[in-house]
Amino acid sequence: MYRDKIEELKAWKESKNRKPLILNGARQVGKTWLLKEFGNQFYDRTAYINLADNQRIYELFEGDFDIERIVDGLELFSGVKIEPGNTLIILDEIQSCPRALESLKYFQEKRPDYHVVVAGSLLGIALHGGAASFPVGKVSTKHLYPMTFTEFLRATGKGQYAEAIKTGDAERLRPFHSLLIDLLKVYMVVGGMPEVVQNYIDEGNVLQTRELQDEIIADYERDFAKHAPANTVPKIQELFRILPKELAKENKKFLFSMIKTGARAADYEAALLWLESAGIAKRINRVEAVKHPLSAYYEKDAFKLYLLDVGLLGAMAGLDPKVILDGDELFVEFRGALSEQLVFSELTATGHTLWYYKKDKPTREVDFLIEKNAEIIPIEVKSGEKTYSSSLGEYLREYSSVRAIKISQADYRPRQNGSVEYLPLYMAESI
Repeated sequence: MYRDKIEELKAWKESKNRKPLILNGARQVGKTWLLKEFGNQFYDRTAYINLADNQRIYELFEGDFDIERIVDGLELFSGVKIEPGNTLIILDEIQSCPRALESLKYFQEKRPDYHVVVAGSLLGIALHGGAASFPVGKVSTKHLYPMTFTEFLRATGKGQYAEAIKTGDAERLRPFHSLLIDLLKVYMVVGGMPEVVQNYIDEGNVLQTRELQDEIIADYERDFAKHAPANTVPKIQELFRILPKELAKENKKFLFSMIKTGARAADYEAALLWLESAGIAKRINRVEAVKHPLSAYYEKDAFKLYLLDVGLLGAMAGLDPKVILDGDELFVEFRGALSEQLVFSELTATGHTLWYYKKDKPTREVDFLIEKNAEIIPIEVKSGEKTYSSSLGEYLREYSSVRAIKISQADYRPRQNGSVEYLPLYMAESI
């Protein structure tokens, strides 16, 4: 199973200014597998140590930060001889041991020749809780998300289409449009959680993936109870469970009143921060003006909230996979939510910071805005094949834009006389 992030790890290995690397991300997105695969491919040896609930390894970091002493201890724990440059040191579940996280500063200052990578599933939670001393300026950080559609294609033996998608070669893909839409529907059911994708590859039955997705959702809810403050757990659960309903409504601005009558933002801010810090959900804020930089014009209390994975969203909504695959009329109402979640996930995984725009008129809402090459690009997502959008038209009459994008299940149409380009949903990653 190939993950695009391994190319960034290769660049990190060859960097002259290499620092210890933190790979962050939600549980079960494949961090441990990726780091082990990276070690297997590009190093003579890999010293892997899991820090979770390991009192003996905690004691190793309780002393001073003598790097040679720590490395000697890591050799004993892993059973692997550690040589600078030839051995990859992997410290997994780094949030479990704050002193180990702090030691990265001394690896960088005293022995940068050691290649150290760490993974953290709930590291953001530990940091916001004040449980760890983050080595600011002494580490590099990367984030791993669920598998994108092109990664899914490669994993399922359809990699011949992935490169054309990633490079934006829409003309080359025209003859395969119907096939790719069908494959995208499968991806919308399976999603990008690696264990679920592997199950689909092994069993060849898309209908069986729901059971695994339900297990992942249950694991996340168990994490709430295990790691969140007791008084915040019920609010985290309420926020998490309301996500499908929030995304299904026409006005996708998050409304706390959807949780229960009288619910206020202040009551749920800690719960929302917990979900974001765990990588399970992410908000994108509305901007009040379309000007550079968009970050200077966002509205703190107006946002949309997305889940990390399109497959998990379908599972949480209780959608029958057959309904998605067959395009049944029962699917129409929720199709917009899945399509928008898909585009959100693809753009986030490829490094875009997202915003959205909405004026007083209901028809003047643009699903996403991104800044790229000194341009602000509006992106409108349509769930079916009809591409008409009054909101994007009104936006373009108010704001000039060199490039605007409509994404739908319709085939590719290049820009003609205006700025609007029509992309099929499966090409969202190419933007």
